[in-house]
Amino acid sequence: MPITPSRRRRTPRTRPASPLPTTIWLPDPDQPDAAPAAGSVLPYWAIDKIRTEFIHRPGHLPAPLLKISIRDTAPGMDARTPCTTHADAADGTASGAPVLLAELHPDTLPAEPLPSAVTEMPGAMENGWPGFFHRAHRLLPADGLLLLATRQHREGGVLTDPLGHLIAAARTAGFRYLQHIVIAHAHAVEDRLVPAPPIDASPGVIHSDLIVLSAIHHA
Repeated sequence: MPITPSRRRRTPRTRPASPLPTTIWLPDPDQPDAAPAAGSVLPYWAIDKIRTEFIHRPGHLPAPLLKISIRDTAPGMDARTPCTTHADAADGTASGAPVLLAELHPDTLPAEPLPSAVTEMPGAMENGWPGFFHRAHRLLPADGLLLLATRQHREGGVLTDPLGHLIAAARTAGFRYLQHIVIAHAHAVEDRLVPAPPIDASPGVIHSDLIVLSAIHHA
């Protein structure tokens, strides 16, 4: 029996998932320091922009920005990690939940997938990046923001990009991936960009990456 048009099976159409947006930040034309200082990941102008974009969130109280600089992931890393607090309130305080900005030194970044949790040291008691993400998740409230700032580096002459491994570990710890911001180390001159790479960056690296994550807590 022939199939009439009304009896033809329709194959459901699936739409490809929309990629999360990537935003590019550039310094102002008159910004004297387009590149970060030696040992840092972000330039000063980018930190100021983070305070503008993420500290005063609609529907939230003004939040302090806690900036930590991670230079190694050996056991006891938290005790060796410096922390700077930026409060934008007039009296130097802020009452909202903190926004955590972690600058990850390129030498500490994973070139391969991070190991899964081990039975003896689960969650926040793990060493390295898995434990860091679990501890950060415990610190932040629901929808609290964790910002990861890092950049690519070279190992054996090969440029490595660790973002995928870091995001996977953050998701395992209970974070949601929101946005990727590219922070260009360059000056805009007329219709072109003039690179101004960090003095301690790998050759060819002229940008840093800022990953925006939010904490998920189940009731």
